[in-house]
Amino acid sequence: MSSLSRNQMIKNLNEIVVPTLRQLNFNGSFPHFRRITPDRINLLTFQFDSYGGGFVIELANCNSKGYETALGSQTPPNKLTAQDFNKRKRIQSNMKTPNSSTDDWFRYDKKYLFGFGDIFKKVCKDVLSKLEVAEDYWENGELN
Repeated sequence: MSSLSRNQMIKNLNEIVVPTLRQLNFNGSFPHFRRITPDRINLLTFQFDSYGGGFVIELANCNSKGYETALGSQTPPNKLTAQDFNKRKRIQSNMKTPNSSTDDWFRYDKKYLFGFGDIFKKVCKDVLSKLEVAEDYWENGELN
């Protein structure tokens, strides 16, 4: 899978998914987004398959003050990413499996699965359909 395909996927995510994240009060820039509320920080990170052709979304929550490592260094709220935490939820295309196989991720390299049409836009619509799961986690999920 070429970097052109990944760049096309990122372009579509920025055009289709990121505006919805902004409407949900998320700040940040691709691939890391955060929403700071009075009692917690909701985090979202797009993590791409190192072999190309797919990605997963990592979610995390932490208290609204930020994060202090075991060694005492502080990460301010506006610098946190979901990948800073061990406790996180993974959003993927196939949410019916507890697996985290890259086959279950959002895939833009398997056009035959989606038939004709723009695979990148279809994947973005799939991502948008999973935001309800993400909102439930951000509201009810464990704090780091």
